[in-house]
Amino acid sequence: MADLDENARRRAAGKKEIPLSPIAIEIVRRIDALFAIERSINGKSPQERLSVRRELSRPLVDDLQVYMREQAARLSRGHDLAKTIQYMLKRWPAFTLFLDDGRVCLSNNAAERGLRGIALGRKSWLFCGSDRGGERAAAMYSLIVTAKMNRVDPQAWLGDALSRIAAHPAHRLDELLPWNWRPKAQGAPALAA
Repeated sequence: MADLDENARRRAAGKKEIPLSPIAIEIVRRIDALFAIERSINGKSPQERLSVRRELSRPLVDDLQVYMREQAARLSRGHDLAKTIQYMLKRWPAFTLFLDDGRVCLSNNAAERGLRGIALGRKSWLFCGSDRGGERAAAMYSLIVTAKMNRVDPQAWLGDALSRIAAHPAHRLDELLPWNWRPKAQGAPALAA
């Protein structure tokens, strides 16, 4: 995949393309077949996913492992593709975990998307001004993520909670937390029952 991206950059710069490895293309094709199976079972119960994976994905994964071992044996140890194949083979149990547990995803894209905000904000957080400012930023980030996890619009919740907090009884502040919060309806109490 990196070769494809690199060739796109080289073409845009008017440079000669680097020839793609047929071995790498074949490995990517086989992994794409696994993702096609995953797309077909997306949203199904863990038991259904596991059943399909055992029937359809396991033979493909077993064949992929055999193919990768054969190709790695043909390449010199110092070849970049051989290193990449060995990297994956060393982590084979982690890669194949999805075959034994219907709750596990083939990729970690969802987790990486969840962490993207942290990575993007990292540089900005260097300028919180002080340790206290950093602690406040961390507290706010925790509240915003908590709202998202509870399927609450963070901006709506925060705006409403801040507008109501001064007049709200202190012993009932938990009612304004994201998992208890309900938007204020016209003429009706805005808190969860």
